[in-house]
Amino acid sequence: MSLHTTLWINGETYALDADPRTTLLDAIRDHFNLTGSKKGCDHGQCGACTMIVNGRRINSCLTLACMHDGDEITTIEGLGQPGAMSALQEAFVRHDGFQCGYCTPGQVCSATAMLEEVSQGWPSHVSEDLEGPAPLSEAEISERMSGNLCRCSAYPGIVNAIRDAAEGGTT
Repeated sequence: MSLHTTLWINGETYALDADPRTTLLDAIRDHFNLTGSKKGCDHGQCGACTMIVNGRRINSCLTLACMHDGDEITTIEGLGQPGAMSALQEAFVRHDGFQCGYCTPGQVCSATAMLEEVSQGWPSHVSEDLEGPAPLSEAEISERMSGNLCRCSAYPGIVNAIRDAAEGGTT
């Protein structure tokens, strides 16, 4: 049995006819050849597959493609390209926020959505105040990014890149 689903990925419409059990990650990688998002654990524990769906970051290995008919999906390919990177991607390069690079697409997608959450005043578990803006301390960034693992332990560079991008810096 095949189910027809229309996905809006990185501003383009894609038609998918696939088994309704196909995950969003597998659909995007295997059917549309957008391979930036990675399959890490396939259990929602590592964050390598993080994408932004309707402005919220999700683990795409844990959701079915057919559940996102018509949703706005952004993958790493939609955030920037070589020669036209997003400010956050440039900060990851400046601050060496990656080593092997396997987790980097998920880290960048997660951080992009996380910075939007911060700008909207969403508190985290370590926020001192539930009202108003939360300063992006190392603890705040680490808590908000805790769903994205880096097996190479590039965390200092990741945190510095996120802080730099949030401050609009170029250092």
